[in-house]
Amino acid sequence: MLDDAEDQLETLGPLQVLRVSGDPDAPTIVLFHGYGASAFDLYPIHEVLATDQKFNWIFPQGHLKIPIMPGYEGRAWFPIDMQALQEAMQNRDAYYFTHRNPEGLDVARQAALLMIQASGVPWKQLILGGFSQGAMLATDISLVNESTPHGLMLLSGTLIKEDIWQNLASKKANLRFFQTHGESDPVLGFKNAKRLEKLLRDAGLLGEFIGFPGGHEIPQVAIQGMSRYLNSIS
Repeated sequence: MLDDAEDQLETLGPLQVLRVSGDPDAPTIVLFHGYGASAFDLYPIHEVLATDQKFNWIFPQGHLKIPIMPGYEGRAWFPIDMQALQEAMQNRDAYYFTHRNPEGLDVARQAALLMIQASGVPWKQLILGGFSQGAMLATDISLVNESTPHGLMLLSGTLIKEDIWQNLASKKANLRFFQTHGESDPVLGFKNAKRLEKLLRDAGLLGEFIGFPGGHEIPQVAIQGMSRYLNSIS
């Protein structure tokens, strides 16, 4: 599924990425895609935001290949037991991920950190974000790494590693975040997204949470919120 487009990717550290150049003095936004998608999935977002600055963008490609359907594959940042997740969804287990430290997350975080290092962008000029699994990775990088990014955007993410993140978040009180989530999200429940928001706020972080009537998606209200957030921190 990705083969025709892979010639548009460039290598940055251990990862392949799509890059969009903006104002040389503007921050760089690194946006991680979700499970089964690719670097191209979130690429159109940079074209529809209404921002005062022309940001620089990096859209990394997940290092894991996963089958989507016969003859088609997508990318991921770490494995997910889809059968167990589907069972949790059927049982309305909103907190399936809450205390989990997913296998492979540490590897994904290290690969992303090497990619960021190779980019040469200083952390004070870096805004991290992602959708779904990509939001989990962006959150983990922001909390675990000693250096703190300039901003954090979480699109339909969820809370994992609760005890660990809780301990780390108190050291990141100067980080402002933006978070959106569908109230009827069938994949990553709304309740656990609110639990993540509470964890961040209780640790002293300031941010905005937008809940919207919808599912596992990025609607226009999320795009508008991202634009406001980026204008407010740049």
